[in-house]
This record gives sequence, C-alpha cells and structure tokens, in this order.
Amino acid sequence: MSILVSMAAFALAMSISPGPVNIVALGIGARRGFSASMPHVSGATFGFTLLFWLTGQGLHQLLERWPHSGMLIQWAGVAFLFYMAYKLTLDNSELGSQETSRRPTFMSGAAMQWLNPKAWLASLAGIGAYVPDGDKHRIWQFTAIYFLICYASIACWAYAGSFLRRYLQHPPHVRLFNRMMALLLAGGAIEMFIG
Repeated sequence: MSILVSMAAFALAMSISPGPVNIVALGIGARRGFSASMPHVSGATFGFTLLFWLTGQGLHQLLERWPHSGMLIQWAGVAFLFYMAYKLTLDNSELGSQETSRRPTFMSGAAMQWLNPKAWLASLAGIGAYVPDGDKHRIWQFTAIYFLICYASIACWAYAGSFLRRYLQHPPHVRLFNRMMALLLAGGAIEMFIG
C-alpha cells in the first residue's frame, strides 16, 4: 500500500469517527438543514487542516518543550465540550429558529477544532506516524489529503443530521435529540478528563 493511500486511510478513520465537531455537525444539520451547516463544515475543515499543517511545521515541538501548554489546551477543550453540552440541554427546541446569533459560522467551526482534543491527537499522531522527519512536500501532500477527507466526513455528519430533521418536527423530539447530543458531548469531555 502506498504512503498516500495509507495517509488517506488514517485521515478517513480519524475524520469520520464520532467526535465533538461531527456531533455538532449532526446537530446543526438536524436543526437547520444541510446548507445552513456548511459554514460549520467549512470552518471546521479549514481550522483542522491549519492545525494539522502547523503541527507538521513544528508546533508539536513547541508542545514538547512546554508540556503545560498541551495540558492547558486539553482542559480548555474539556471545558468547551461541557459548555456545549450545557447549552444543548437548555435549548428551547424550536427547530429552524431564525435567531442569527445562533447560526453556525465559519469561525466558530474553525475555533472548535482548536479546542477539540481529538483534532490535536489526530494532528500529533498523523504527523508523528507519517512525517516524523518534517519533509515539507510530504506535509503538504498529507494536509491536502486530510482537507478533502475531513471536509467530506464532516459534511456526511451534517447530511445525516439533515436527514433526521424530518423526524424532529415536534419540540419533544427535538428536546430528546438535544439531550442525546448533550450526553454524547459530555461523555466525550469525561473521557478526555479521565483519559
């Protein structure tokens, strides 16, 4: 198997598996529809690939030098996941609300990746496994592969959410869905906390 195919398989496994960004994409798709979720999908993809590329450029070396910064990022991520779970728990269950302040944005999707422990793990593991020598050409190849796969993967979660939208036309169903999403996010935060 060529190195590029192996990189693609790694990127797919890390991108399509459940995680905070994918759970939020599912929720946005269910709440607002597929096209309204695309700013989140785009922002999360660009945010992740920037993090990934910077890791390849030496960000991982800075984290090794200052291990407390890695711990700070992990705690910020855990706090962010708990905050999102809390907000979902309090949601008013009005599907398709027109409040612009609650619309997903490109920047919120990008920022979420920088607070996502899974994104940091995927970046550090991917660069460590496939480009430990820091080969700039290989880093660019891996980043491009990851961009395409990450974009498609998060979009799949958003599409799945938009498919569920037809089953969430009543506030009690939306509340149940939101509580389930909140439990998944809180579970991820607890796993990061104890892991």
